Amino acid sequence: MSDSRERVFLRSNAIIEPLVDRFYAWMHIVAPAQASMNLANVQVPLLESYVHSPQVHIAASNNPALRGGYFVNVEEERAAEVAELLDTIKRDRADMLAFAAAIAEADDLLRQNATGFDLTPLYPKLPPALNGLVELAYDTSNQASVHVIELLLYHSKAFDRRRQSVQLSLDDGVERPFILSTPRLPSPGVLDLPIPFDHPGLDVLMRARTVGSTVAELREALELDDAGAVFLDRLVAPAPSLAPDRHIESGGRIRYFGHACLVLQSPEAAVVVDPFISTDNRHGDRYTLDDLPDHIDLVLITHGHQDHIVLETLLQLRSRTDAIVVPRSSRGNLCDPSIGLYLKSMGFTVIEADDFDEIPLPGGDRVVATPFLGEHSDLDIRAKSTYVVQLAGLSAFIGADSSGIDPVLYRFIRSHLGGIDKAFLGMECDGAPLTWLYQGLLTRPVTKKMSDSRKLSGSNAEQAGAIMNELGAGEAYIYAMGEESWQGHVMATTYTPDTYQIQQIEEFLTWCKGQDITAEHLFNKREWRW
Repeated sequence: MSDSRERVFLRSNAIIEPLVDRFYAWMHIVAPAQASMNLANVQVPLLESYVHSPQVHIAASNNPALRGGYFVNVEEERAAEVAELLDTIKRDRADMLAFAAAIAEADDLLRQNATGFDLTPLYPKLPPALNGLVELAYDTSNQASVHVIELLLYHSKAFDRRRQSVQLSLDDGVERPFILSTPRLPSPGVLDLPIPFDHPGLDVLMRARTVGSTVAELREALELDDAGAVFLDRLVAPAPSLAPDRHIESGGRIRYFGHACLVLQSPEAAVVVDPFISTDNRHGDRYTLDDLPDHIDLVLITHGHQDHIVLETLLQLRSRTDAIVVPRSSRGNLCDPSIGLYLKSMGFTVIEADDFDEIPLPGGDRVVATPFLGEHSDLDIRAKSTYVVQLAGLSAFIGADSSGIDPVLYRFIRSHLGGIDKAFLGMECDGAPLTWLYQGLLTRPVTKKMSDSRKLSGSNAEQAGAIMNELGAGEAYIYAMGEESWQGHVMATTYTPDTYQIQQIEEFLTWCKGQDITAEHLFNKREWRW
């Protein structure tokens, strides 16, 4: 065991997994209303199904054709532990399950009674679990719905930080299996910390990656017992593993860190977009947490999907980041939780941005939030934003999964902000259906045909070309495709040269060549300097 007084540094391959009731944490299972509904409508039925037929889940989890499906990948000899977890959830999360049932009851109440007349008489008929926490409202076409008062939910029985924990382990260089639907049970080689995500000890641990700490300080900060202290010794090293070129002294630089993550730097400023970053680089084909600048001015989040707001990475950046910029939600819409409230509940400093809001950067540069079209299965979700980053004389459009379904939008962006040098576009043009992500939030059933028609899709070749025409950008970079191997535990995407998405990318690249536009399909890592 290390001398508790010597300075040590967090290893580059340390994994910090945030868990909620042992499920891998993302926004829809942390934000109170959405967490309650997903618990009742997805996670509890999933665990019940596994307990009833564990062999079916294990077989499906091992079938490559079903990768990314909602199955519990736990060996059958541990089925009793899953059953115990299910019983614990039903007992200890009864208030959350009651809240979800109350939402369904209120929706049924509106369906039967909200006929365009005064809604006031319906308030006394609401389930007690909703009293003081919701408002009933019509839209302009006389469709009634329940709106939650979301801030109050974070102080209600629907939100309990005791659900949260953190699991520490070491990356062994092997691709992690898809884990969104599988509870992370206690296992050899991992350390479970029963602490919430806003626990200050996590920041002490993360700072040890750059400035170091001592084993004694880390043990105290994380409230470790003797066994935990022994495991901690595996997570630290006597010297940091930080990349020597993580900062720049002149000009500007953009680095592609995989999927939708970009790091934009000048000597004065650093901006990180949708951080989803590998912990380990033994293969030498990627940037990792070691390549990040020590100080980050802004983290930009484009939208709330689990591959763009990755809590596992964000917790590791909290202690070195000034603020996270997030798109403002529509307030109270069940399918549109506030990203700002979600992050604030975990101790992040947050800036909520509306379309065309400007956020200044050191050195006189700026970030501008711009509109985001589509990709959310036609649900009324406002918490989504693209960005234009103007840095060191260059203007970059960060498009994420925004679609070109109405390219005139991008004409307005250009007229408002001027020319774009580089455009980063998502072309996952045949995404998952509505129910894959939003099943837990739906208060009325949809048919499979209906769900399949409403996909989580970005631009196809024609739409991407239309975006480029309207932006007038000279360079196009296709990203956010989920192809990097270290993201399989969240993405579970598999492409071949014959896959529709890849064919569309090739068609777009050919079109760009004919238009004399520099274009590239990004993968693993890339750097631009100017």
